[in-house]
Amino acid sequence: MAADKATAVSGANVDGADALRRRNVAAAPGAVAPRAEADDRKKAQKQGQSFLQILDAWEPVIASLLFTGVALFTRLWKIGQSNIVTWDEAHFGKFGSHYLQHTYYFDVHPPLGKLLVGLSGYIAGYNGSFEFKSGEKYPEELDYTTMRAFNALFGVAMVPMSYFTARALNMSRPAVWLITLMVLCENSYTTISRFILLDSMLLCGTVSTVLCWAKFHRLQNKSFEPEWFFWLFMTGLSIGCVSSVKLVGLFVTAMVGLYTIEDLWNKFGDLKMPPLELGAHVVSRVVGLIVVPFLVYLLSFAIHFAVLTKTGPGDAQMSSLFQANLEGTEVGRNSPLEVAYGSRATIKNMGYGGGLLHSHVQTYPEGSNQQQITCYHHKDANNDWFFYPNRRDPDYNPEEEPRFFGDGQVIRLIHAQTGRNLHSHEIAAPVTKADREVSCYGNLTVGDEKDHWKVEVVSDVASRDRSRIRTLTTAFRLKHEVMGCYLRAGNVNLPQWGFKQIETTCTKENNPRDTYTHWNVEAHWNEKLPASDPGVYKSPFLHDFIHLNVAMMTSNNALVPDPDKQDDLASQWWQWPILNVGLRMCGWDDSIVKYFLLGNPFVYWVSTASLGVFGLLVAWYLIRWQRGYKELSQGEIDHIHYAGVYPVIGWFLHYLPFVVMARVTYVHHYYPALYFAIMCLGFLADWFLRTKAKALQYAVYGVLYTIIIGLYIYFIPICWGMTGPNKNYSYMKWFDSWRMSD
Repeated sequence: MAADKATAVSGANVDGADALRRRNVAAAPGAVAPRAEADDRKKAQKQGQSFLQILDAWEPVIASLLFTGVALFTRLWKIGQSNIVTWDEAHFGKFGSHYLQHTYYFDVHPPLGKLLVGLSGYIAGYNGSFEFKSGEKYPEELDYTTMRAFNALFGVAMVPMSYFTARALNMSRPAVWLITLMVLCENSYTTISRFILLDSMLLCGTVSTVLCWAKFHRLQNKSFEPEWFFWLFMTGLSIGCVSSVKLVGLFVTAMVGLYTIEDLWNKFGDLKMPPLELGAHVVSRVVGLIVVPFLVYLLSFAIHFAVLTKTGPGDAQMSSLFQANLEGTEVGRNSPLEVAYGSRATIKNMGYGGGLLHSHVQTYPEGSNQQQITCYHHKDANNDWFFYPNRRDPDYNPEEEPRFFGDGQVIRLIHAQTGRNLHSHEIAAPVTKADREVSCYGNLTVGDEKDHWKVEVVSDVASRDRSRIRTLTTAFRLKHEVMGCYLRAGNVNLPQWGFKQIETTCTKENNPRDTYTHWNVEAHWNEKLPASDPGVYKSPFLHDFIHLNVAMMTSNNALVPDPDKQDDLASQWWQWPILNVGLRMCGWDDSIVKYFLLGNPFVYWVSTASLGVFGLLVAWYLIRWQRGYKELSQGEIDHIHYAGVYPVIGWFLHYLPFVVMARVTYVHHYYPALYFAIMCLGFLADWFLRTKAKALQYAVYGVLYTIIIGLYIYFIPICWGMTGPNKNYSYMKWFDSWRMSD
């Protein structure tokens, strides 16, 4: 009965409610509102969740586009405001001009970046005629703004790539934004991107390589799938490109190499992996990370040689045979093919980066105090020598028919300008003490047997006949008849008293394969002999490639600080991480637009501190692990390993070489290392805040974002150009070493 009553009551209530709804009395809304509002709230909640899910899914696109848009503005705004050649635009703009005019030049950097500078000039309609003298105004017909904008796009590309790199390394969203914001709001990155330089290309290539590496690492469980191969290939392509811009790209290559060695070592220790699969992993990496980069590097030089077809200021760094095939060259043109006694010639060292046998009236300050013998890359009359028979040959008459000489014959070399004999004796060379000194001594009548040199033919690309020396094509050695040593120029530079020219010695080491003991006749004059064209013989590409690379490295190592000159722009390695110094990129008159290379202080100082903090973090967990604590999951260990340790390794690889090298250094040499310090700082922020309350995360990240953006805007005049009196910008001079307002 109770149940029936209850049912009846319940039914009456329901019927009553229906009646009330139908009758639309005043009490009806109050009776049904709670259910309707609940339904509405559920619908609204679902719609809100759906919107947030859509926003979350589209966040990578929206955020990356937003960051890229801001980067475009900051890198391109007022980019053409200064119409003068600024800082190293004098070098790289000029190199671009050489490509547009097809004239051969020499530089210590690989050619890809300068080819791109030439491409930017071509796009801008530039004909290559401007000399790019430092501080000179650009002519009206040269669209330097387009050339700068082309270069700035590499600086823009760094920003979205940094965003996707942080995502690939499994950073939280706020940390991803933090890293991207630091790259976007790094004043030095903004400034360096706004001129015709190689640095933005180098930075872009570095960031691209790290992005591709991070993407490839995420696919470790998808080996040999198409996406895995794609990112392996893209990593190799990025390595090839960044190394073809500057050799500094080899440092990020080393980081990827260390990762690859570790990865393959772990796979080698996996006994469940079939040997065939392990071999496939090794072959894939050899092809993707060694063969592909090398082919890209090789291709950049092939294009370099194909474009530069005319003679130019860098000829002397290349082999004589290479020079002979350039348009407009005098090397080998109208020269007699075969060399005879009485011939006047220039003699080229065939070692990589070798110069022309040279002498001048200056003498050695110690040793014999006789006239100096060197090798010199520039062409002048002091490179000219006469071939003469030895003193035991009384039958020589310069008025008679020419007499030829070749392998095994003993000759003399007379310096054309001073009339002295090429000579050697038992006196130690000035720098390479194990070798003998070579000098110029005596004259046509005064001298002795120590003026005698025996010709030893090594090879000849034109003939198997070794009885004659031929212009360009014959490689020969000169053996001192008395001491048995060989004339050698080993790319060792003399001190300032020798004008930093290449030391030329007589080495007792008999190594026929030592190309620094090989010589050839480059140019040859003899009125009694018919002219020919030995330049029809082509120089092998691989030989030219190796020759140029050795010359690049040799010249780069020779860029040491000159104690006799004060370089106000140079700086020391210890000054960079603490932002102790900046760099004036142009003159500092009140009447011109001024630019100052200086980083965002917060980004620099905190990222540098983060390297030490990361070291302490790793030490902390190692100590606790040794004590038996197991507080980290394997995923967390991997996150520290790949998102933390490898960026720190990248920083050391890009920073330590500049600590130990002797060459002159500038603040921009730190910029690739700075990127890895930024990644380390982003990792630490992510690590310490990931498990904290959302409110605390938002507060901390909000403060970081505000400081970074605020300081970037505070120092933005140094990026966009300071106009008017210097004193107007004294507020930015926090330290005396920041010389931006004096």
